[in-house]
Amino acid sequence: MSVPMTERVYLEKPYARTLGDIRVVAHGIGGQLLVERTIFYPAGGGQPGDCGQLCWEGQRLKIVDTVKAEGGGVALIAAESAPLPAVGARVEQRLDWQRRYRHMRMHTALHLLSVVIPLPVTGGAMTAEKGRLDFNMPEALADKAALEQQLNALVMRDLAVRSQWISDAQLQARPELVKTMSVKPPRGAGPVRLVQIGEGAEQVDLQPCGGTHVARTGEIGPLRLGKVEKKGRQNRRVHIFLVDA
Repeated sequence: MSVPMTERVYLEKPYARTLGDIRVVAHGIGGQLLVERTIFYPAGGGQPGDCGQLCWEGQRLKIVDTVKAEGGGVALIAAESAPLPAVGARVEQRLDWQRRYRHMRMHTALHLLSVVIPLPVTGGAMTAEKGRLDFNMPEALADKAALEQQLNALVMRDLAVRSQWISDAQLQARPELVKTMSVKPPRGAGPVRLVQIGEGAEQVDLQPCGGTHVARTGEIGPLRLGKVEKKGRQNRRVHIFLVDA
């Protein structure tokens, strides 16, 4: 579906649960529709797409997923066989907040995992209960219990999580910011968003990321380190869990 660029409100307002007076600008195949602005995050970077509802004129439409569309658009996926609001209709987005907030907690936790394991990241994924990162890790972890303690210590420091933006040229001059080997930040699409954990002397992480995050690491809550799987000659997969999952 070729659509105009969508204003991604979730980047600046990740805690917004509703967003009203939004115009529907296009329909697509398979129950896809596009709105001019969105608080729904489209699947990418290992983070699942958001779910929720659209409401208009006394009607409700269940949104089961959110994906990226051509031209910088964001497509909402409606439940099967559900009637869609007409192009031009004004709707309100209502986010499945509990699910999204768990994604925010886990995404920030995965950034912290990349801090306590300072090795190149070869992949990653998450759900509302668990997450994992793949590392270029030739040797097994020496002390998993100590690593879990380090991870939870970063959570308990309640470090601030902030965003900043840099140009392609600035990112090119600082290749150490890119931790992922398999997924590179988009080039030529405008400013690149960096997620910073900690400030000043307390800063522990700074890397490109387009996902949603909590405002402070203390919001993540306790984490449990799961199994470490060998996935190839030099690749190991490290799992983490939200303790309250």
